[in-house]
Amino acid sequence: MAGMAARLTQGSTAPAFTLPDQHGNDVSLADHKGRAVILYFYPAAMTPGCTTEAVDFSAALDELAAAGYTVLGCSPDPVDKLARFTSQSDLSVTLLSDPSLEVHHAYAAFGTKKLYGKEIEGVIRSTFVIDVDDDGRGTVRVAQYNVRATGHVAKLRRELGV
Repeated sequence: MAGMAARLTQGSTAPAFTLPDQHGNDVSLADHKGRAVILYFYPAAMTPGCTTEAVDFSAALDELAAAGYTVLGCSPDPVDKLARFTSQSDLSVTLLSDPSLEVHHAYAAFGTKKLYGKEIEGVIRSTFVIDVDDDGRGTVRVAQYNVRATGHVAKLRRELGV
């Protein structure tokens, strides 16, 4: 597909970003110097799969944080919808709003995918583990595309040893 960024792999430079969270506060990758960020992309707030994934990340947040990970979820949803999603599903994970899809495209988390056997353009459910150095630059440690919502967080925790 024309204009789609190449998929990121281990060792890729993580594209920098600043996006509003569900409270309207700007969150940047560089805010997390010296930590590891788990950045996951999901198609839409308040849908069954995305709710499962967000609830699972929220449930694992304390253990992940204790192991040095910050979790950020990212979708095309506007800030007000993310605020409703957080409240309705009792989420503790930070959710970022990317309605322009600029960050989705930078991470190759938007493009052609199969849905019920048909090819469509949309958000590709993806997860990245990014090590952020003391200068605020990120390096991709793990890049996973087309992940399944159910069981993903448990699988990622096993892979990270958390």
